[in-house]
Amino acid sequence: MAYLLAMTCTLLIALCVARFARESSSPGSLYSYATSSLPPVLGSVSAWALLLAYVATGASVVGGFVHYANVVLGEFLHVAVSPLILSVISVAVCVAVAYRDVKVSTRLMAYIELVSVLSISVVFVLVLWHHGLHLDPAQLTLRGVHWSGVRLGVVLAMFSFVGFESATTLGEEAKRPLQTIPRAVIQSALLAGLFFITASYAEVLGFPVSAGTLDQSASPMSVLATAAGAPRLGPVIDIGAMISMFACILACVTAAARVLLMMAHRGVAHRWMGRTHDRNSTPHTAVLVTGLATLLLPVGLVLVKTSGETIYDWMGSLATYGFITVYALVAVALPLHLKAEKKLTAPVVTLATASVLAMVLVLEGTLYPVPEAPKNWLPYLFLGYLGAGIFWHWWQERGRLQAAGMAGALEPSPEGTEMD
Repeated sequence: MAYLLAMTCTLLIALCVARFARESSSPGSLYSYATSSLPPVLGSVSAWALLLAYVATGASVVGGFVHYANVVLGEFLHVAVSPLILSVISVAVCVAVAYRDVKVSTRLMAYIELVSVLSISVVFVLVLWHHGLHLDPAQLTLRGVHWSGVRLGVVLAMFSFVGFESATTLGEEAKRPLQTIPRAVIQSALLAGLFFITASYAEVLGFPVSAGTLDQSASPMSVLATAAGAPRLGPVIDIGAMISMFACILACVTAAARVLLMMAHRGVAHRWMGRTHDRNSTPHTAVLVTGLATLLLPVGLVLVKTSGETIYDWMGSLATYGFITVYALVAVALPLHLKAEKKLTAPVVTLATASVLAMVLVLEGTLYPVPEAPKNWLPYLFLGYLGAGIFWHWWQERGRLQAAGMAGALEPSPEGTEMD
């Protein structure tokens, strides 16, 4: 149910993003869409929210990498490595790759992730076949399910859809971009959502009672593979999950650095962040800054004895707040943009309104009923962060106005020029 609701919300945003993508074939992003028609202060909010979203996502998957790395090491070598060491190594390697060039490594990891997803799909097919082709009434009737739990689950389920809009950055490479990119954005949200729903259904259906509870399992896919009669697929899936987490760290550092680079070019961040490497042509300064920020969050939690799964949960929830904020701002910007282009229609207004309301309802679900600590503090931590971003915007605007005023005062008046 949580994934079904999250997919519905994501599809609404996908339709908004796709409408933007139909207007131009130039490379875009959530940041550029949100700032296209909004007041400067809201553009600044979208920038800081998206930056935190990518950094927190990176911190989240560092926790996931730490967890699955130790699962794989335990399966093959029967050893465990300190989470602190694994965190530092994973982020350091990703920063080094992003500092130089990410093309070769990301292509290799994409193939590995494809193998991982196919292996997971095989396990799900075997699980469903093993239990017979019938529906599970306990799941379909939501037996024992509490709505408060579903509402909290939607927040983390939304985190699963992060990156569905990535096709919008391929405006220069895609064939017929005004048609293919909007279609790709919508299909990404829809197909991913159907996969997540099927996956959660199969996991709950097939997880054996003898293995304990699903949420307490260190490697649920290995347990499912064994129960489905394909135990050799378990380690393959765990390795794929570990590499997927590593690939996500690299993707988040790269994406956060790109956002920070754009912020520097637009004057939102210090111009020092807008430098690019002379030889590699990468935003090396922004990469180092975002890499350090990505590392500090999980390291701080590891030092207070927080497990990798918990880091994934907490940081994933924090990242979702950032993405939801940007999604809502994109939905608000869409009718304003189309109105300026004299293309605004009633269906677009309805779509934008529904998208904003969906994001508000997702956020509201994290506030009431109040979740357990420390997740109950995450919304207020995020609001404090946005408040600091708004203050920074106000301070910069104040400085620009003062500089403009001083420059105007130093210019000679026309009368003074004639007298001289």
